[in-house]
Amino acid sequence: MRPAARRAGGGPGPAPESGPGATSGPGPEAVPGGGPGAAPGTGAPGPDGTNGGEDPHDHGGTDGEGRAGRSASPSPVVLVPPVDVVRPRSADAIPPQKPPPHDLQYSLKLDGFRALAFVLDAGKVVLQSRTHRDLAPEFPGIAAELRAQLPPGIVLDGELCAYREGRFSFPDLLRSHADRVRSGVPVFYVAFDLLAMPGRDLRGLPLRDRWELLGAALRHAEPPLQRVLATRDEETARDWFRDLREAGVEGIVAKTLASPYRPGRGWAWRKVRHADTTDGVLVGLTGPADRPRALLVRLPDDRTVLTSPRLTPAQARLVGELVRDRLGASVRDPGHGPVTLLDRPLAVELRQVAGRHETAAFVRVRGEP
Repeated sequence: MRPAARRAGGGPGPAPESGPGATSGPGPEAVPGGGPGAAPGTGAPGPDGTNGGEDPHDHGGTDGEGRAGRSASPSPVVLVPPVDVVRPRSADAIPPQKPPPHDLQYSLKLDGFRALAFVLDAGKVVLQSRTHRDLAPEFPGIAAELRAQLPPGIVLDGELCAYREGRFSFPDLLRSHADRVRSGVPVFYVAFDLLAMPGRDLRGLPLRDRWELLGAALRHAEPPLQRVLATRDEETARDWFRDLREAGVEGIVAKTLASPYRPGRGWAWRKVRHADTTDGVLVGLTGPADRPRALLVRLPDDRTVLTSPRLTPAQARLVGELVRDRLGASVRDPGHGPVTLLDRPLAVELRQVAGRHETAAFVRVRGEP
């Protein structure tokens, strides 16, 4: 079954906020729409036993079929782009949970494009990247679903994810919309936070409240819109970390439930990734631009190095395709010889290699820095 055929509320995945008695998580064959990337949009119960408490859709009545109405005046939009995002700090291990009342939420770290989803007035939708670029033209299907399923004034934080052959497929996000459609690769928007609802900025609320409101906002959502799978149970999170790697899940993000949404890097959100890799920025190529031999990359400490060993034929072909519309000037770099620069850098994942002269091995392209 293709993931697009799954409906919110179905599928083998554990419910949002899984507890100690829940299953340890779906197997690699599970998919968003009830699988590894997303929980059904049913929301965690609120303090009064209702499904998420306050309803973000309730701002102007319904249309007679239970769908939220579209208020014309005053505008329900209180938050507009650009908005800076929270950026988790890296951690070496999953942080331990404290005894009840628990202070951490653990959610899946998915392999996709981070994007804030703004549903604005007059049917406009913006998918804002971390660098404030609008990704909506590149993902028109997701923009249309957000417009159709959610009311103006909603602002979500989440991940754009592609799914192919039983796992999340990051390289497919870097291809054009037309290529993905021709290949039959579905794209999902998996939300993990709610920044605003009609008429109300929620960023000052603690995560535990925003999470309940997110569940209410997506209560009736259908794929490709989903809420991420999350739990407060540490052992369940460790099971997910161990079991879902083959499905393309990168790791776990641990978040402090009492924390407001504060942009920038902080310790309230901590990410634990599987690979012993680091992030870098691709700034240039050596060799033919369509089949590069090596990549000029900038490391986190601001050093610029050439990747080694030489790219494999498959890596060279993929990188050549992905940078085709980013090629800039050809120059002679004093330390690395002839180089074709990129006019728009790309984020890459690297494995640093120790030796007489430390260098970095290319792992994959991650997207825009």
